[in-house]
Amino acid sequence: MTTSLGGVNLKVMVIDDSSTIRRSAEIFLSQAGYQVVLAEDGFDALAKVNDHKPALIFCDILMPRLDGYQTCALIKKSAKFHATPVIMLSSKDGLFDRARGAMVGSDEYLTKPFTKDSLLKAVRQHTQAADGAIAVNA
Repeated sequence: MTTSLGGVNLKVMVIDDSSTIRRSAEIFLSQAGYQVVLAEDGFDALAKVNDHKPALIFCDILMPRLDGYQTCALIKKSAKFHATPVIMLSSKDGLFDRARGAMVGSDEYLTKPFTKDSLLKAVRQHTQAADGAIAVNA
């Protein structure tokens, strides 16, 4: 089963400093037919975003060097990627954390540990919205 948008396999980026989280997300997403791009931190992600042009990005909040809030803000400030959905990943589930994520432009907030269902549901919701936008603009 391949999942596509306009006939091209959807690429999903997962940014997390935990190899366990990256690997879990990669397995869940790959099994569902998505192409997966992995990044260890914000700097690694920013270098890969331009090359891979993911349709959706999952971004951990607590990372060394460049945290998830800064990474999301930089992606959303980019003319090329401002419309790319960014879903924050965090073990924190506080109102302040969610509000801060929204302030930097995140499209959703997913609490870790996530389930396969919650991860795939978030991808479907945000890529269907993108698919609709493409259909409207076509």
